[in-house]
Amino acid sequence: MVLVDSHCHLDFPDFAEDMDGVLARAKAAGVVEMVTISTRVKAFDRVRSIAEAHEEIWCSVGTHCHNAAEEADVTLDDLLRLAEHPKCVAIGEAGLDYHYDLAPRDLQELGFRMHIAAARTTGLPLVIHSREADDDMARILEEETEEGAFPHLLHCFSSGPDLARRSLALGGYVSFSGILTFKKADEVRAVAADVPLDRLLLETDAPYLAPLPHRGKRCEPAHVAKTAEVLAAVKGVTTEEIAAATTANFHRLFAKTAR
Repeated sequence: MVLVDSHCHLDFPDFAEDMDGVLARAKAAGVVEMVTISTRVKAFDRVRSIAEAHEEIWCSVGTHCHNAAEEADVTLDDLLRLAEHPKCVAIGEAGLDYHYDLAPRDLQELGFRMHIAAARTTGLPLVIHSREADDDMARILEEETEEGAFPHLLHCFSSGPDLARRSLALGGYVSFSGILTFKKADEVRAVAADVPLDRLLLETDAPYLAPLPHRGKRCEPAHVAKTAEVLAAVKGVTTEEIAAATTANFHRLFAKTAR
């Protein structure tokens, strides 16, 4: 069984002293590829160097919406230039977060639209962070698609069914994390049940959101296997079928990973 962790943060300090162990456990769990996701363009060198050092690791480039004010001077040209790196397979993560509001909402939207332009220009998928911003997120995705289609992925999905439906109608993909396994995540599981099998991805968002039975501990790429089991049950298929479908979807969306 072959799995992919489409979203983790291996440059975070949580993994600094345990990278070899993390990768060994991922391999033992069948996780053969992973994407370490950028949260600051100005720290791109960190994710790039990790991807360069390990054949099974890819990276992205982008500014997390929490950091939109901090990186307000990052330009579209910056994104396009860094995205040319052969191991950079995505733009983002970027988006809207109205739960924490760590950056002004107008700057979040401005930065998000710039990342959309980068995805449209490069053809690389945009990894989207969306929390408690469903209406604005759907509106922006639809407005921007009218200007030209772009590949995108709603990562770590925890929103309502309307956002998923509207994203899928635009050709988007939806990724599920360990949240899918949480006891009170019935709404997320209901959304996952309705997402077509050819639009699903798996992720950990490590070091966050470890799935049951690891909840409360540091999450790592190996744990994507537990989420795969729950997603299989939700979809009424085998774990092997989920692994095959999500891995195929990953390579279709993250086209630069094709070897």
